[in-house]
Parts: sequence; C-alpha cells; structure tokens
Amino acid sequence: MTPLTNFPNGISVNGVEILPGWQIASKAVTYDGGTTNAQGDYDGTGNPTTLFTVTGDVMVIVFGKCTTLLAGASATVEVGVASNTAGIIAQSTATDIDAGEVWRDATPAVGVESLNDPMVIIGGADIIETIATANVTSGAITYYCLWIPLSSDGAVAAA
Repeated sequence: MTPLTNFPNGISVNGVEILPGWQIASKAVTYDGGTTNAQGDYDGTGNPTTLFTVTGDVMVIVFGKCTTLLAGASATVEVGVASNTAGIIAQSTATDIDAGEVWRDATPAVGVESLNDPMVIIGGADIIETIATANVTSGAITYYCLWIPLSSDGAVAAA
C-alpha cells in the first residue's frame, strides 16, 4: 500500500497532490487495560488519552484502522474532545472492532468506510479517546487525523 504523505500544500500519493491544503497525522495505540494505568484501563489515570494535540481552529476527519482485534468484556471506546467525548467517533463496543476494519462510527466497516463528514474543532480542543464500562485488555488501532487549518494558528499533531 502506498502511504499518504504530507505535501507542502496538502496530502499526496506518489508525489501527486490529492487533497490540497489538508495534512495528516497518525498515532498507533496498543491496549493493555489489564495493567493499572496502561492504555485501555478505563478507571486509570491515563483515561481519557490524548490522541492528537490541536492548536487554534481546524477541520478534521478522524478514523481508526484496527490492526489487532480488541478484547475486553463490555468495554466501550469513543473519540471526541473533552466537552463531547463521543463527538468525533461514536461510542462502540470494543469487541465489535476487529482487525482489518475501519472505525469511523458506531459500526466499524470491513475494508472501506466513507469519510465524507469533516468536523470543526475550535479553540485548540485536543482529540481524545475515552474507554468506558470496562478495560480494553488487548488489541491495537492506528488512528489517522486528516486536517486543514481554519485559523492562522490551526494545527494538529500526534500526541
């Protein structure tokens, strides 16, 4: 698979600009919620976890690519900002997120998912992942954030 890369004025594939003005950030997450305060420990000090640090005002499209199926009896996962923890990706049961799926909404999709609903984040609200109900004891997701600045100081970086 040819990786998406940042281009001076947007995202490119093989040097061809495909999304003018947009940039991309990614963060790999591995869950070990059975360990106190580790990623996936719903009542630990690391929950919620900051996925992406936001500066200023931006428009974003966030999705996850599950690389190892998630485990954790009744555990739920959601992505948003502190004032709306499921505002970007709706709360989903962790065990419904399987390897090879794209997670963009409450129903992960196998292999393909529409990314046609960008979100606006204002005032530098960081993008967070919240684990609820129970621990996510194993699994892995790589999160991607496609973003474009709306304000002169708008930016996104992996946390």
